[in-house]
Amino acid sequence: MLEREFAGFGASGRNGGWATGFFAGPARRYEARSGVARMDALRRAMFETLDELEEVLEKEAIEADYVKGGWLSVALNPAQDEHLARQMRAAEAAGIEPGDMELLTPAEARTRVHVTGGRSAVFSPHVARLHPVKLVRGLAFAVERLGVSIYESTPVTEIAPHRAVTPVGTVEARWVVRATEAYTAALPGLRRLLTPINSSMIVTEPLPATFWDEVGWSGYEAISDAAHVYVYLQRTADDRIAIGGRGVPYRFGSATDRAGETPLRTVAQLEKKLRGLFPLPTGTAIDHAWSGVIGVPRDWCVTVDADPQTGLAWAGGYVGQGVAAANLAGRILRDLILGRESDLTTLPWVGRRSRRWEPEPIRFASIRGIYALYRRADAHEARVGRPSWLGRTTDRISGRH
Repeated sequence: MLEREFAGFGASGRNGGWATGFFAGPARRYEARSGVARMDALRRAMFETLDELEEVLEKEAIEADYVKGGWLSVALNPAQDEHLARQMRAAEAAGIEPGDMELLTPAEARTRVHVTGGRSAVFSPHVARLHPVKLVRGLAFAVERLGVSIYESTPVTEIAPHRAVTPVGTVEARWVVRATEAYTAALPGLRRLLTPINSSMIVTEPLPATFWDEVGWSGYEAISDAAHVYVYLQRTADDRIAIGGRGVPYRFGSATDRAGETPLRTVAQLEKKLRGLFPLPTGTAIDHAWSGVIGVPRDWCVTVDADPQTGLAWAGGYVGQGVAAANLAGRILRDLILGRESDLTTLPWVGRRSRRWEPEPIRFASIRGIYALYRRADAHEARVGRPSWLGRTTDRISGRH
């Protein structure tokens, strides 16, 4: 295993700590390729992946603060109530079972978590909270115990059939697996395959028992709001709140940060949002802030494939939902590389191709413009209380839904 920095340097160590059984991309795109039955199989495989992940943690004795408390998407205004109602109608049309996702009344939502201004909510049991760095470092130690060599501080500058080129030599192998996600754009010929979109996080100091008595959250649900530019939160094992959002969404030329630097403006925006959601005690400090990048394909859909002729295999395009999706993708790759025909190798992710992103400066203007339009739609909806045509139009332009 060749790693430019160290195991956990990228999104695997800098994410929001959600392992979600949901995945990126509109269902209709997967169904168009593989049909409704295989789409249903993919959805079920992802739900089951959370149990697979938990079994791995237990087997390898990895303490990653894993709690399968589910996901709560909370509406904060009447327009977001409509978003959640539409989401539920779409879920029902797609064949998602009532036990996999349900619409909660404001009173039902408050029995789980008392969010300031919270209205209706959607709940699903298929999401777990965890500590991302503990998970990825634990997995790294586990594979080393199995005999895998991890070469850190070893950047790969080029991938070609049966070889990976580094500054200190070329590694030749029967198979070369590209698992570079948001950093793919740095490889020759792949600049427009996956675009790195920024995600920023802050985390509070530990909060007192009196705060938790007031807001609840004893189930450790992962929480998001129902905005177009949404935030995502978790209650940590040591009673902090971690909240994340887009911040600066994209840097020109698919550039990525080096060490997770987070602009003070982004920290202030996330803290303001957090204080609007919960009655934090006066003087509560923000202990840490960090940023990372997620890999986004142009059609927002995951892809997994392996070419026996070139020995090149790849997986990615998780759009920020890769903690669990990467587990399933890894098992699919295993079967493809070993030449096994299995239920996994017939899933809709296999063999997908997305069209490439637009060249610069069109890419920069488009991505920055899309997020600006989403923010404008959110502001309009908060003001008038009705879903914005601008949000729906931007969804169609972006290909996100």
